Amino acid sequence: MGKITHFVHQSLDGYIEGPNGEFDWPVMEGELSAYSQALTESVDVFLYGRVVWDMMSGYWPRAEEFSTHEHDLAFAPLWRKASKVVASSTLEKADWNTRVINTNVVEELTALKRSGAHLLLFGGSTLAGYLTEHGLIDEYQIFVHPVVLGGGKPVFRTPQQRLDLTLTQSRTFDSQVVLLRHELTARPS
Repeated sequence: MGKITHFVHQSLDGYIEGPNGEFDWPVMEGELSAYSQALTESVDVFLYGRVVWDMMSGYWPRAEEFSTHEHDLAFAPLWRKASKVVASSTLEKADWNTRVINTNVVEELTALKRSGAHLLLFGGSTLAGYLTEHGLIDEYQIFVHPVVLGGGKPVFRTPQQRLDLTLTQSRTFDSQVVLLRHELTARPS
């Protein structure tokens, strides 16, 4: 059986973007960049909701034109080559080796997991909350950055239920970013 890992950067006060949609605050230095690169190389499918897809597809196809950061230069070719899935009720098609799922999201992603695929869900709160409600996320890797945003989009808008998780790892990267890695203890009913 495969799994879905939720990989997300958050502020100390629990937001994934600032009050005006800012996402200029994640600190991707050497240790975190290397960890991120190893994780993304180990999965079979990158998974996105439409909002995060729009951000990613607007940057990574031509990242070398926008950045000289070592992390960006290493990740861009990997992103372009990777198999990707976007779950969206509004997007009809996508480029860059991407499949769009408009309906039956739970069934389609469950089938991918049953096939043995390891999916990496990048950020987002809407799809992450939806998949959490349906018990599809197996592991949460939340990277807490040294910034207080004072508002914005929270990591979890839903689910509106309790989830029991087990902390399986904590780690500090580059003396400033903390990974909190949790696995689901029991599926929601």
